[in-house]
Amino acid sequence: MFREFLLKLFSILTLCSLVTASFSQENRQKEFKDCQVKGSVSIYDYNHQRWFFTDSADAQRRTLPASTFKMINTCIALETNVIKNENEVIKWDGKTKTFFGTPIPAWNKDSDLKMAFQNSTIWFYVKLAERIGRTRYRKWLRRCHYGNDNLSEKGTDFWNYGHFGISPKEQLLFLKAFYEEKLPFSRRTYEIAKRIMITEQNSNWTLRSKTGWTKSDGKDIGWYIGYYTTPENTYFFATRLWKDTAAVNPNFSLYRKTITSLVLDSLKKLK
Repeated sequence: MFREFLLKLFSILTLCSLVTASFSQENRQKEFKDCQVKGSVSIYDYNHQRWFFTDSADAQRRTLPASTFKMINTCIALETNVIKNENEVIKWDGKTKTFFGTPIPAWNKDSDLKMAFQNSTIWFYVKLAERIGRTRYRKWLRRCHYGNDNLSEKGTDFWNYGHFGISPKEQLLFLKAFYEEKLPFSRRTYEIAKRIMITEQNSNWTLRSKTGWTKSDGKDIGWYIGYYTTPENTYFFATRLWKDTAAVNPNFSLYRKTITSLVLDSLKKLK
């Protein structure tokens, strides 16, 4: 699925570079309705400096970032030296870790930073957050212009619970600044972070991405963000889905990537 997604992303956005950035949003919700979810897909074509939105209003709306926060969290942890590098191990406390009641085997063992990012290990990043502290978080998030500055949540993982928020468009702006290395991070931090964020690559392209999922105000919020680099161009994407928590949708997690691919496919028809 990843390979099909990447091929579509490259071929379709190359064609879409010929289309105006303010393309009609009419019928752009079909993919979401078919999957019984709501949300949007936002895309930025780097070389042509063009934005594509399935829903420009939703692209501006802020919600919790969930585990997509691990991208900037990794950088802050490295900059504040609360962890040395991607290979430093933190010991698991022996207590079974679950995701909304479901045990996750990859979370129930010792982990280093690289594996914690790839497995989206919540407890590992909570440990880092305890070491970083809110004062330093506020400083770094402001310096990076990331989120709404609301760190009022009493729990440690304010990116999963509370009132901290970021919009899909702001996610793209962060990814672009990260890619350009215009954020206040050291070269070493960029090198480590970019290395562990690789989802898949070959000699022709590299995909760096992160998913996220949390529950807030009776809604499931699912994210899929990242950027795809080829020798010719770089494409940034931010997909955010949501549904009522009470609504049964066993494929909600998979639909984050499925809808991203479907929307990209439908954009091809705009040429």
